[in-house]
Amino acid sequence: MKRTIRTTALTVGALIASLGLPAGAAHADATTPRIDLRVLVVSDGGPSTDAITAELDAAGTPYTEVDLEQSGRPVIDAGFLADTVDGRPRAKFQAVVLPNDNPFPANSAEMAALASYEQTYAIPQVDAYTYARPEAGLQYPVHGGYSGTVDGVQAQVTAAGKAGPFGYLDAAVPFEDNSPTVGESYAYLSTPAAGADFTPYVDAPIPGKSTRGSLVGEYRHDGRRELVVTFVYNQYQQQFRLLARGIVEWMTGGVHLGASRNYFAVHVDDVFAADDRWDTELNCTPGDIDCAQGEGVPNPIRMTPSDVDYATAWESRRNFTLDLAFNGVGSVEQREENNGVDQLADKLIADRDRFRWLNHTYTHAFLGCRQDTSVVPWKCATNTDGSTEWVSRAEVSAEIANNRLWAQSAGLPLDNDELVTGEHSGLKLSPQQPEDNPNLALALADNGVEWLGSDNSREPDQRQVGPATTVSRYPMNVFYNAGRAAEQVDEYNWIYTSRAQGGSGICEDHSDTSTCLTAPLATTTGYADYIVPLETRIDLGHVLANDPKPHFIHQSNLAEDRIAYPVLDGVLDGYNDLFADNTPVVNLRMKDIGTELQRRAAWKAAIQAGQVTAYRIGDTVTVEAPDGVAATATMPTGTTNGSAGFGDAYAGEVSGWTTSAGRPLTFTLPSSVPSLSATVAGQDKAPATRTTPHTRVPAGVTEQVPYTPEH
Repeated sequence: MKRTIRTTALTVGALIASLGLPAGAAHADATTPRIDLRVLVVSDGGPSTDAITAELDAAGTPYTEVDLEQSGRPVIDAGFLADTVDGRPRAKFQAVVLPNDNPFPANSAEMAALASYEQTYAIPQVDAYTYARPEAGLQYPVHGGYSGTVDGVQAQVTAAGKAGPFGYLDAAVPFEDNSPTVGESYAYLSTPAAGADFTPYVDAPIPGKSTRGSLVGEYRHDGRRELVVTFVYNQYQQQFRLLARGIVEWMTGGVHLGASRNYFAVHVDDVFAADDRWDTELNCTPGDIDCAQGEGVPNPIRMTPSDVDYATAWESRRNFTLDLAFNGVGSVEQREENNGVDQLADKLIADRDRFRWLNHTYTHAFLGCRQDTSVVPWKCATNTDGSTEWVSRAEVSAEIANNRLWAQSAGLPLDNDELVTGEHSGLKLSPQQPEDNPNLALALADNGVEWLGSDNSREPDQRQVGPATTVSRYPMNVFYNAGRAAEQVDEYNWIYTSRAQGGSGICEDHSDTSTCLTAPLATTTGYADYIVPLETRIDLGHVLANDPKPHFIHQSNLAEDRIAYPVLDGVLDGYNDLFADNTPVVNLRMKDIGTELQRRAAWKAAIQAGQVTAYRIGDTVTVEAPDGVAATATMPTGTTNGSAGFGDAYAGEVSGWTTSAGRPLTFTLPSSVPSLSATVAGQDKAPATRTTPHTRVPAGVTEQVPYTPEH
């Protein structure tokens, strides 16, 4: 078993330290300062500060950004940083993020104001990407350190990092290396300067040396605390995604608005039905609209009872639940063709409580415009007056209701307020159908549908469709029309190779969104050696980005070669190798994902409108938000909201949503903590005035190296 190393004691101690209070202080008196729960980000437009603001945005943590490159920006002085409210001194920011340890000119009054502010209120400072030098607590790299690329380096969380802000990680922090021709990471590896109070939290081997150099560490000096980061990153890179939570927890002392979790949900579409198979000779799918009418012979793919046994055993082994989006007619037709027998349906129904179930409509009919499939690609049929011919309200409603009735007769545990239409049809689809079927919203209302699945590649943002709110789903690049690995590779080659290489040339025609393979993949090895690692990396990136949106595959991918499982295992194995047991993957059903996204949108809007105020005085946190808006926060274990405990445990803390009822929300932090140093040694030294030397930023950080076939 993995051990949870980060202790509540240290977390709470850091909270006390972040306010400069004596250890064990429980209640505030009139001289205790008010610390607003807002972060100050001073940016130079570089990718590292942008990455931190992206993390704050995703979590719902308020911040104020000052762009040093912008004319007319506010001046950072004592009045900008602090004032007095109701006779009590107020620190306007609980943390400061700088692009490096000192981005201002020599003898800058702004840097002096920041240093004084940090000393007065014990406010921590994050140096987002800085040069290793004595002013940051480190030796210059020329003194036994290293300056250069760290693509592919295996960094580690130190014992201090595990006991501190990075206790949610197992240890490993692997750096990406997506392209052999693009520099993606650059770092300064160094050891603490002589006499410096510096604690490395993340380090890596110094090339050619037996020693390790710091990549992330805490420097205590002059009555201040700095988190010194000496590698550059962008918001998408795995190394940052792994460390982002810890950076935020360090600078906020574990008390902040907003929350971050790692989500993974997988929808399996077309269950009970069969999926048409890719024809490797025709390079299309007979029976589907990408083949001309009458071209080829359909050869459908359908799960078997043994595939169900494999799925349930996999779920048990992985402690993970699949969401099955089903079409009841698939079983009805099977029984009609086989004298009432459908062994697959019998098995799935017997094991129904092992899965979550989603209404995917009865026949999987296309519910948008009437499709004219006499041409490839298809187009919308039109009425005599030239208007679009739409599938009717009654037909859409019947598809929803009939599938429910079938599920009821089969005893499936179905939530009637969730729906995924076949191919997300009914929703707008460019270029053929640029608007929703107007009958869709009416049919959703007829059937009480509140949550509607949509395709994230078409519509990444949540929106309303009549009474329903969309839940965007990530399409996995495991094709619906492939039951065998060789079929998947053949179709992949067709899509992602040039015409000269024997492919369709689609990648050439859409070079803005895809890149052609340099050569076709081998059908015998291409899936395991190329497609699986690539898709695993993409999907794990979603998991690490505090993104709850589900992924979707098809029942065909759980049949025959069961080609979905290598990707799913890759994601979960990769995750388990990186995170401690106290930070599990969160596996939600669709309606709960929709609720999470909806709450985030309302919370973000309230923050942007300036309607959220939050602050801490002593051991009390007060949050004011508009009536009915749920507030999100992260606190130490043991925090209470009134007489009730707050939040759910995650990553060594508790976090959750609390709905405002038009009056301030009050949270009480744990008051009993071990005796710890209040903050840092109070040295009365003037802050360093020398600006940080120029740091290198490779192209792969400035412009993200994409996850495309080429890479």
